[in-house]
This record gives sequence, structure tokens and C-alpha cells, in this order.
Amino acid sequence: MIKQVAADVIDRIKEETARWGVLKQEVKKTIVGQDHIIDRLLVGLLCNGHILLEGVPGLAKTTLVKTLAQALGVCFSRIQFTPDLLPADVIGTLLYNPQTQLFQTKKGPIFANLIIADEINRAPAKVQSALLEAMQEHQVTIGDTSHLLEKPFLVLATQNPIDQEGTYRLPEAQVDRFMFKVLLDYPSLEEEREVLLRLDSPHVTQKVLSSSEIMQAQKIVQQIYVDENVIDYLLALVRATRYPEEHGLSLKQYIAYGASPRAAIALLQASRGYAFLKGRHFVIPDDLKTIVGDILRHRVLLTYEADADGVKVDDIIMQIIDQIPVH
Repeated sequence: MIKQVAADVIDRIKEETARWGVLKQEVKKTIVGQDHIIDRLLVGLLCNGHILLEGVPGLAKTTLVKTLAQALGVCFSRIQFTPDLLPADVIGTLLYNPQTQLFQTKKGPIFANLIIADEINRAPAKVQSALLEAMQEHQVTIGDTSHLLEKPFLVLATQNPIDQEGTYRLPEAQVDRFMFKVLLDYPSLEEEREVLLRLDSPHVTQKVLSSSEIMQAQKIVQQIYVDENVIDYLLALVRATRYPEEHGLSLKQYIAYGASPRAAIALLQASRGYAFLKGRHFVIPDDLKTIVGDILRHRVLLTYEADADGVKVDDIIMQIIDQIPVH
């Protein structure tokens, strides 16, 4: 395994990992707890993957992204999604200048490095389509002109639980563009106590990394070695959501649609990013086990029978992890 990666690359991975460790510690000087989502945010940055957060308001989602943007010295933008939002409110529009008798481009808040799309499941379909192009193509179209978005570009979208009033289910094509779907819960008693104690002495976040260093790390992550046996295990995890009977799982009646090939690609990329954060130049099966839940959670659609029996997506994923042997 070691022979597959050049020695100079191994040294660079160790050096870069130390920097990203400093970045995480800088973020944690402001954010209490939330290690899980911080790790997913860093993996998303390393792999150009967007993140969907689901949880009740008030869990410091905006503060987290703003703190990360300050530590990276990049541009941060927050978009509050509402039912009356228009695509132009997100991507921008053309304004007529009577003096020059020409149309000028007024760029919207999507032109930033880190975007928090707050309560994304309250937005109408046209806004979803505009955001979809930005997420997938890293560009937006205003009038007849396409505008490239600056790198790095990461969308962190939040949504309320779907059973809350005034929310609408996101289209499957939109949801599939997110690398992770992470569920947020309330902080523990000690964490919430620490939040209150820090209010009197807020930390001023220092810049740790730059945009060029982020893109440099992204290139290094792509060189992390993945053994063929690990790829076989990865494919078994994903394909078990489509053909559970082939893996000895009695889940067919609960799964309406399994994970797409995009899920396998996301899992491969994210496993490299996760291994990088752990200081390794190779991916191990435990990396896949750690992140596969956040990769598959929003890509597996359940049947009405699953709902009737109280079976959740996370239950199915855990059963797949428990019963699929490591190759």
C-alpha cells in the first residue's frame, strides 16, 4: 500500500494535515462541540462537496460557517430562503442603465466561497433550479451569459424537519447533489453550559488557511491511495441499497429506490478527504463505515411499508454496515 504513493506526497499529506488540524482548533475556539459537522465541513471543502443539514433553528449553523469563512479568509454569504424568493434574489439579474443604455450585471449573494442556504426547503422550484446549476456546474447564468463561481465554492444548506409546517420536500435531483446530509441535535448539558460561559469573552477568529492552500490540499487529497479491496467494499455498501437480496439482506420491501452511482463517487471522494484529515495517505474500511451514513441517508428512498413498520433510513444503513463483510 505504501508503495502506491510517492514518498514526497506522503510527507506533504502529513504537513497539510497538520495545517487543517490547526484550522479545526481555530474553529473550535468559537464553536462548542459539533465535531461531527466540523469534520464533514472540512471534508466537503477538501472534496468540493456540498452539505445538507437538518435540524431545528438555533444550533449555531450560521455561526459555524461564518467562523470557518473567517479562518479561511474567504467570502461568506447567507441566503434566507422563503416562499416568495426569486432566482434573481440568489444569482443576480440584469439592470438597465439609462445613461449608457446598456444592461449591467448585478451579481447575487451566490457569488461567494461559502454559502449558507438557510431553510432551503421553503424555496419554490425555480429557485431550486438556479441553485442546482451553481452547485453542479460551479457557474450561474444571468441573461445569456454564464458566470463562473470563484473557488473554493461550498454550499451548506439547512432544512427544517419535513413534518414542520410550511416546508416542502426537495426534488431528488437537488438532494442528490449534496455530498452529505447531516442530522443536528441539541448540545449536551456541558456543551450548552460552555456556550453560555463563552458569551462574555468571544474569540476573534484568526485566518489560518488561504484559498490557494485549500485548492492545493484538494489536489493532494486526489492522490490518496484506495486499494481495490476497499473499492469492492465501497461498491458492496452502495449496491446493497439497490439489491439487498444479493447480499443476504431482507430489506427489499422497505427500499423503493437505492443510492445512485453518484453516491459511490461521493463516498470514494469523501473517504479520501476523511483519511487526509486523519493524516493517512490511504483509505481504510473504517473510513467508509464512519461516513457512509451521511452519504447514503438522503439517497435511499423508503416504501410506505417501511413507514408503516417504523423503519428509518439510518436503521437500514446500520444493518448494511453490520452485515456486509469487509473485503
